[in-house]
Amino acid sequence: MLEPKCFTLNDIQKGARIYFIGIGGISMNGLARLAQHAGFVVGGSDNHPSERTEILKEQGITVYNSQIAANIDDFKPDYLVKTAAILPHNEEVRRATELNLQIFDRAEFLGAFTRSFKNVINVSGTHGKTTTTSMISLMMIDAGLDPTVHLGADLDIFNGTVRAGSTDLLVSEACEFNRSFLNFSSTTAVITNIDHDHVDCYPTIDDVIDVFARFIRLVDDDGYVVVSGHDKNTASALVEAKEYFDKTGRTFPKIVTCASDDKICAMTGRQADFYADNIVFEEGLPSFDIVIYGKERISVKLNIPGRHNISNALNAAAAAYLNGATSDAIRSALLSFGGADGRYTVKGKYKGCDVVVDYAHHPTAAVATIEAASNMPHNDILVVFQPLTFNRTKLLFEDYVTSLLPCKKVLFAEIFSDRESDTLGMSSKLIADEINKRNGDAEFFENREDLKKRIDELIRPGDIILILGPEDIRTLGDELCP
Repeated sequence: MLEPKCFTLNDIQKGARIYFIGIGGISMNGLARLAQHAGFVVGGSDNHPSERTEILKEQGITVYNSQIAANIDDFKPDYLVKTAAILPHNEEVRRATELNLQIFDRAEFLGAFTRSFKNVINVSGTHGKTTTTSMISLMMIDAGLDPTVHLGADLDIFNGTVRAGSTDLLVSEACEFNRSFLNFSSTTAVITNIDHDHVDCYPTIDDVIDVFARFIRLVDDDGYVVVSGHDKNTASALVEAKEYFDKTGRTFPKIVTCASDDKICAMTGRQADFYADNIVFEEGLPSFDIVIYGKERISVKLNIPGRHNISNALNAAAAAYLNGATSDAIRSALLSFGGADGRYTVKGKYKGCDVVVDYAHHPTAAVATIEAASNMPHNDILVVFQPLTFNRTKLLFEDYVTSLLPCKKVLFAEIFSDRESDTLGMSSKLIADEINKRNGDAEFFENREDLKKRIDELIRPGDIILILGPEDIRTLGDELCP
């Protein structure tokens, strides 16, 4: 049996048969494609046929539209990969166990990828991972460095979530949920920010800081850790990680600081290694100079809105520059990048209004996205919001209220959760009621049709309909702009 925290893809014989349970998932379908590119025979199952599973079939990957024991007997896998959502009583898991097959969690298998490349850029952080990873990937592509890429969202240029490139460089998202990123090895780690999220895994912000400190321990001693220099929680994680390195006698990786608000880094009291200068917004889109170690300047323009994306661009530029990307590649990639799917994605026009969808389900992300929209040309902004998970909503209830209270109008859909059986007494209606108690303006809708009717009543040409939350509510954008 292979040790999950140690094995690489080279430990698995080429031509081995690998079976993915939940192969239609956003990460799993990408891993399946990368496994096929690496020389393995790939199959899998998903109870929900989708466009993603159809694409996999077109690429010669066997996909079953059910999860029954007979699939394992039919495909005859050597290894099985599953998501954390797949429980032990799943028929395919039980059959694989009976056959004594080795079963890996998704994060363990992705960890094997990170140990199979010469250089690995892992992008972590509570907010901005997908955007930052996408930016880095395009910079490395434009520099001719042929990266292999693993994203948490679709990118048009990839026709999916992954890019199969060379074995010299992997650029990947590294998510802290369920401590997944503790399976990963990095030569360069990016921490965009640290906020209190995934509250079912991390009851307090100190728990989140601690797991990021442990993530930093996994960076090569001669590697880099790229950080937002004004983020206090990241500074705390670095201090905690440094204590571990000092205690064990290891060499602490090189810390590279980025700053978008002030070139003097709050973390060090010195000038940040990469900072933004001469920031100008034109119709909501930022242009600025990236100053590198106080010497080199790259004049860039973004085609996605929001001050938070200046920070994402700086983190991306630092990671890419440290790994061989040229100034021209950084400039051209940022200019061409139009956003990953579900990250301030303009779906089209509906009755003269711009329809924008964004994954911003966390209060901090919602504030950043609403601010970005407010800087775009518009009359009014109608916010449609759906919280993600009952646990998160209960713990961050006050943050949801205060972040959405300033909005002129908020329409709430009910909380979405596909992994909780207990509502904990939570409902989006409670948030709406509290906003209204504080002289805000919010409404709650139990069903989609009533929500759509209310949108029709409220909008006028020139407005922005801003739909925030998980994929469940973002599909409303597709309904409005088919």
